[in-house]
Amino acid sequence: MADPRIIDVSLDERTILWRSADIEQERRIAIFDLIEGNYFRPERAYPDGYEGPYKIELAVEEGRLAIAINREDGSHLETFVLAMGRLRRPIRDYFAICDSYYQAIRNATPAQIETVDMARRGIHNEAAELLKERLEGKIEIDFDTARRLFTLICVLHIKG
Repeated sequence: MADPRIIDVSLDERTILWRSADIEQERRIAIFDLIEGNYFRPERAYPDGYEGPYKIELAVEEGRLAIAINREDGSHLETFVLAMGRLRRPIRDYFAICDSYYQAIRNATPAQIETVDMARRGIHNEAAELLKERLEGKIEIDFDTARRLFTLICVLHIKG
């Protein structure tokens, strides 16, 4: 019976050089929300008919995103590698707006915080659509799954 969802996600800790408390909180929330509700279906048919659930590991290797897909028992199914070129600008823009958002939370009026948060959500939504597009034909995901995965991809790109 098909169970197209992620039940566990891990990040390659060797890739992550530094995290602030704010980023660590974003990571925890993204992983929790992802596990609670997601749609994730590799489009390749596996010889034994396996159709989920999946455990995934995200890593950045030589400037590319690697998504290792494993069975529920942890045995490896495959690894997708995606060039990051088209995601670099959204990642950079998202980092910039998140910095503004965290500063606004500490110093700005509620109206200013709302304005920055709306911009942050807009960038995040655009990046999620782009990620869905990049995975098209490889892995089918829904919009909420794409948003949460984009958050985790950003965590992997923090350089300190």
